[in-house]
Amino acid sequence: QVQLVESGGGLVQPGGSLRLSCTASRSIASIAAMNWYRQAPGKQRELVATITNGGIANYIDSVKGRFTISRDNAKKTVYLQMNSLKPEDTAVYYCNKSPPWSWGQGTQVTVSS
Repeated sequence: QVQLVESGGGLVQPGGSLRLSCTASRSIASIAAMNWYRQAPGKQRELVATITNGGIANYIDSVKGRFTISRDNAKKTVYLQMNSLKPEDTAVYYCNKSPPWSWGQGTQVTVSS
């Protein structure tokens, strides 16, 4: 059973930045693509960003130019650098692969003045 532990969330003002981390209990080196997802209150979980083992990243339109996904296979960790945060980015953020392992607890990001 793989465990995923997300961290780095918090309360930030609009325009601020956060760096999220997600560490897996097993190696992610063989995982072709790792993803960050988010779930806002009353909404379905959505895929936010993907990074391949080759370093190719893809983002949903609403975060392009503001978020950067990266991975460190040696540390079994995936990161999400979030800049220029907006209130609509408020959500619980999760990482996983597709198809997913068991979901972690996520990390809450709240963007509010």
